[in-house]
Amino acid sequence: MATLIVFQHSPRGGPGRLGVTLRDHGFKLDIRRLDLNRELGKGIPPDYDNVHGVISLGGPQNVGDPEPWINHEIAYLKGAHDRGLPVIGICLGHQLIAKALGGDVAAMPKPELGFTRVSVTIPGQTETMMAGVPWDFMAFQTHGQEVTKAPPGALVLAGSAACTVQAFRAGVRTYAFQFHLEADRPAISNYYSDSHDWAKATGTTIGALEKQADVEYNRAAVIADRLCTNIATYCFPSVGLAGV
Repeated sequence: MATLIVFQHSPRGGPGRLGVTLRDHGFKLDIRRLDLNRELGKGIPPDYDNVHGVISLGGPQNVGDPEPWINHEIAYLKGAHDRGLPVIGICLGHQLIAKALGGDVAAMPKPELGFTRVSVTIPGQTETMMAGVPWDFMAFQTHGQEVTKAPPGALVLAGSAACTVQAFRAGVRTYAFQFHLEADRPAISNYYSDSHDWAKATGTTIGALEKQADVEYNRAAVIADRLCTNIATYCFPSVGLAGV
């Protein structure tokens, strides 16, 4: 069975619907909780033997934080990309991949929180990974940093009013998404449970955000499911078939 390394950075930031989709496609997920293995490099594989892809999930940390594992994860992500392995990033993972490949990450003027409108770029409209995704859609966000410059040669696939790099492709099989395509409805409430300060900073309340989620979630889930299927099908096609 094909094995994917999954870097998880918090108890809330699990693989969610993306993990379910990948397992349904015949993959084994080797989840590494780097936030619980804070020693230098611990939890990060020593090599790429029998690794068929790497996924970097979200987390409360920021690029540039003094966590001892962050630079090691960045190096591992770059190594996977350089070897042509599929690499997927979500939220913090999106930012770590950008940093690993020469992009820039910085703090936002204020956080992007809740369901916001994301628009597919003109180049993204012909990108296979975005097949079946509306050119404008609502997506769940919770981040205070953003990719301010995509890596050299990367194709920006989507952006929002507050964050111009919501998704990008680098090379052939490295994809990064700022929004939480993996989060189901309970996970969204879990994210909100410690977001009171960010809600205040964005001029809203957790109650209002929960009401918004009740309205937006079902449609957003259809789009997120399509993206997860696209990732499993197009990013890992030969590996996935070999692992079934």
